[in-house]
Amino acid sequence: MSKKPLILGIESSCDETAASVISENEQGNPLVLSNVVSSQIEIHKEFGGVVPELAARSHIEKIDWIVQKAIIDSGKKIEDIDAVASTAGPGLIVCLSVGLSFGKALAATLNKPFIAVNHLEGHALSPRLNSSLDYPYLLLLISGGHSQFLSVQGLGKYKRLGTTIDDALGEAFDKTAKLLGIDFPGGPQIEILAKKR
Repeated sequence: MSKKPLILGIESSCDETAASVISENEQGNPLVLSNVVSSQIEIHKEFGGVVPELAARSHIEKIDWIVQKAIIDSGKKIEDIDAVASTAGPGLIVCLSVGLSFGKALAATLNKPFIAVNHLEGHALSPRLNSSLDYPYLLLLISGGHSQFLSVQGLGKYKRLGTTIDDALGEAFDKTAKLLGIDFPGGPQIEILAKKR
């Protein structure tokens, strides 16, 4: 029996610092061993949206602890990691640079491969983390400044079927919430209010 790959993933594209250790099960499907997320809602609340500089500072303060916790929670040792992956874009550049720099430095220290991950591709493939979804499938991708319909045809094979030409859905929700005086993040609160109608 060959050793199952063990990947440490790092995310810092916007206002959450996250790390996860992923392997695969006997059938070759992804197996999430740990997933640690630190939200920055309280930091950005008073501004009504994400402040890139504050988000980057928070990533710097928390990334070491988040990665350590993800490794501990996985029940593995750092020496067991086969590769380090980190979000490489799109996203807020000052935030992305924190995760990228940390991931590259850790991979170099461990003498392991580094994998740069496209943020939107990560979203496009994430349904396969906890389901036996086969290609092709239709995906509605809503993330930050992106709202689009995709045909996910395989790893690295995507066809964009439609997208917004101005604001993405999340931005529209946040702007509407701000106009209505709803605290950040406003999108979830608008959804709750809409269900009451």
